[in-house]
Amino acid sequence: MLPVQILKQNAIEERGEAARLCAIAIGDLVKSTLGPKGMDKILVSGDGEMQNVTVTNDGATILKSIGIDNPAAKVLVDVSMTQDKEVGDGTTSVTVFAAELLREAEKLIEKRIHPQTIIQGYRKALHIALQALKESSQESGSSTEDIVKDLLNIARTTLSSKILNQHKEHFAKLAVDAVMRLNGSGNLDAIQIIKKLGGAMSESYLDEGFLLEKKPGMYQPERVENAKILIANTPMDTDKVKVFGTRVRVDGVAKIAELEAAEKQKMKDKVEKIAAHKITVFINRQLIYNYPEQLFADHKIMAIEHADFEGIERLALVLGGEIYSTFDTPEDARLGSCKLIEQVTIGEDSLLRFSGVPLGEACSVVLRGATQQILDEAERSLHDALCVLITHIKKSFSVAGAGASEILMSAAVMIESQKVAGKEAIAMEAFARALAQLPTIICDNAGLDSAELVTQLRAEHANGNHRMGIDIVNGRVADVIELGVIESYNVKTCMISSAAEAAEQILRVDDIIKSAPRPRGRDDRPC
Repeated sequence: MLPVQILKQNAIEERGEAARLCAIAIGDLVKSTLGPKGMDKILVSGDGEMQNVTVTNDGATILKSIGIDNPAAKVLVDVSMTQDKEVGDGTTSVTVFAAELLREAEKLIEKRIHPQTIIQGYRKALHIALQALKESSQESGSSTEDIVKDLLNIARTTLSSKILNQHKEHFAKLAVDAVMRLNGSGNLDAIQIIKKLGGAMSESYLDEGFLLEKKPGMYQPERVENAKILIANTPMDTDKVKVFGTRVRVDGVAKIAELEAAEKQKMKDKVEKIAAHKITVFINRQLIYNYPEQLFADHKIMAIEHADFEGIERLALVLGGEIYSTFDTPEDARLGSCKLIEQVTIGEDSLLRFSGVPLGEACSVVLRGATQQILDEAERSLHDALCVLITHIKKSFSVAGAGASEILMSAAVMIESQKVAGKEAIAMEAFARALAQLPTIICDNAGLDSAELVTQLRAEHANGNHRMGIDIVNGRVADVIELGVIESYNVKTCMISSAAEAAEQILRVDDIIKSAPRPRGRDDRPC
């Protein structure tokens, strides 16, 4: 009997085992970057002179930059990106833990344990692990000093695995100062990060004003006090004849002069409408050409052109104004304001500083570094730290870091698994082993004896010493709470939950079916 052909020609069917193995491969790809002693990856895109090089150990950056074709592996990429958006840190941990769960599940499937049974066991284990983590968490004190102390420790822990590790004291304080200025609002848009080549990373600083990388126009004021600011997104050359292929026939040179005069008059009328708002500063997202710039100078108005869209949106937020494109009703316009606008110099570049803005928590972090790659990685690292700190302020609970929480949860799951009858208990033990793999990988990446340290750590936790973790610097087991190695409870919870859900989703897959590509023949060519 001939085999029945169900799928179209060139359609591909793969077994669920391929999905699990590809996801495990993704975990193996990034696990060498985990921990304070993790290595970096060089990501290269483009070709020739257009080649773009990124040096990073950020899990989300690595995974979104590499080309992944397998749909199951994309699930892990998505969960890493979600972790980055939700809490900012733990992007490598969530990928590695999900891959370890799948590795343990693969061993159980080889023993003829059904994936649904494994999933049920993982769900029970996740509930036990999260309960143990919650019971071990500690709330930050009510005083500002206690909160700042916890924030500094969390920032140091977050930065310890980043490029900023060598200056983590400086950058931890810088990140905490920026977050404390937000007064609990959690508005990350109020913190601007500016990268400037040159200088050492230790020369980075927090500026309490808002910085804009632009200059005022020629012959315009360079310093404005008590500024009234109109923010706009409008073309300043809209009345020029610039339609492609347009022809204007005239019967004399004088007619050309009349056309140009009419254009200039319309431009002048527009500037007069803008000046009627009684403003001292005009900021436009689009270009301001020579003639309008001259008109603004005559009105003693500082005009700033070509402010990028993200910059102008942030400016509107910080200055308390709105972005306008028409100027017919000056009485209804909501203008921005600030106490002082002045030029400052950073390195070899001139910038405008807006001081005394209505959004008092607004500030700018100026990063210095030797190369563009260092600056980009420093920005990613600082952004992660800021996100973690803002997340922690919303719910101020912390847990022990350096592998202590993972071993604590692993031990709790292992104990409870002995009370469960059936094959689900085997899956719960697998979950516990996957949790214990995280401190093992951290030790391996640091060149330490993981077997020795992790067994010591298990013994300490079995004796009730739940504050014990791995001191990576000295290569021993120590009280990590005393060392100040703590992590945000929210980040850890999100990491464990997201990884377990991603692993469950991949475990449910028994087939990958890729549809046949659409053939492109003579009749399929686009019109």
